[in-house]
Amino acid sequence: MQIKQLASVTGVSAKTIRYYEDIGLLPKAKRGDNGYRHYDEQDVSSLKFIRRCKELRIPLADIKRLVVVQSSGNGPCKQVDAIIFQQLEKIRIAQYELHQLEQNLKTLANCCKNERIKDCEILKHLRSN
Repeated sequence: MQIKQLASVTGVSAKTIRYYEDIGLLPKAKRGDNGYRHYDEQDVSSLKFIRRCKELRIPLADIKRLVVVQSSGNGPCKQVDAIIFQQLEKIRIAQYELHQLEQNLKTLANCCKNERIKDCEILKHLRSN
């Protein structure tokens, strides 16, 4: 299949597919006599794997490590486990930070009952903090 078909099947844009090839995340595509890239089912599987990792917000460098580890087949899962646990911790930290942000915004949203800018408690808080 050509890149347009691969993009359609996997939900990953052709531009992104070319980028993944450029950075070595995907192997360079085979080329037909006409110079067009040609992809097979292994490429579909690899790209779906990468897309799923991206959905989990795993950084490209870690996805690259997962792709390499996956190709070895018989090695221990320690590296895979470490990447997933690190990502889980990042998500937990982000959730905590978002919760704190929500609380701060809620406090600001409820602190002003005045109707004039010159008396606005929100603006006063933002200037003082």
